[in-house]
Amino acid sequence: MMTEKVYPMTAQGKEKLENELNELKSVKRKEVVERIKIARGFGDLSENSEYESAKDEQAFIEGRISTLENMLQNAEIIDSSNSKEGEVTLGRSVMFKELPDGIEEEYTIVGKAEADPFSGKISNESPIAQALLGKKVGDKVDIQTPGGTMSVEITKVV
Repeated sequence: MMTEKVYPMTAQGKEKLENELNELKSVKRKEVVERIKIARGFGDLSENSEYESAKDEQAFIEGRISTLENMLQNAEIIDSSNSKEGEVTLGRSVMFKELPDGIEEEYTIVGKAEADPFSGKISNESPIAQALLGKKVGDKVDIQTPGGTMSVEITKVV
């Protein structure tokens, strides 16, 4: 028997996914069904772009619902309070400066399910997170990225 993939996430991340799932099931699903009903009224379905668009959106919504249900069913809540002070772990924010120029960056390391690089949340599976996990404040780390090697010094872990 194949085991399900575990999705590590913070309590806040799980709540966000639960809210998205609720929105999809209670609002978006009904809206797209209504769009399909209206589009059917336009006649010939073979040349009906509104109908095709609504059906595509319905397929996307149903796929996302299925994905979210699976993630939530197999969620593992991260508790970073058990880890050592100053150690980079899942659920913690890490600040580092690039060497030698000193440009500072800060990321929160989260599970893949709640990663959002644009808001500073990176997946524990990303090259940066993989290189930083288990390290401590003051450690110098070489990170292999698609653009080459980046050297950093960890300055803060919260």
